[in-house]
Amino acid sequence: MLFGIFAVHSPESCPLNNTRSKKIFLEIENKMKLNIKRFHVSKVIAFYMSVLEHEWIIVLDAKSAHDIEQLCIVTGISSISTVKIVPMNDFKKTVKRLASKNSIV
Repeated sequence: MLFGIFAVHSPESCPLNNTRSKKIFLEIENKMKLNIKRFHVSKVIAFYMSVLEHEWIIVLDAKSAHDIEQLCIVTGISSISTVKIVPMNDFKKTVKRLASKNSIV
């Protein structure tokens, strides 16, 4: 199942402006690699950030939002950002479902 993680932080807690946040940020990738199996994440699909918006967008293929919540805590993402976890659907699969007679998305 696909999930989007939308993480937003303030300019004051931005890794560009905050030493503690910078340290956490520089460790996130390694901590994610070490913990994705533990939290039933099969794949990190994408990890993007908008520096001036102070927002990160991470797309994961995972079993549950609860596991992703724990991953965000363990990696430190939630210690410097407000996190929103959203279930997502692939556009082409959704179109296919809508086109079928029994269209339950």
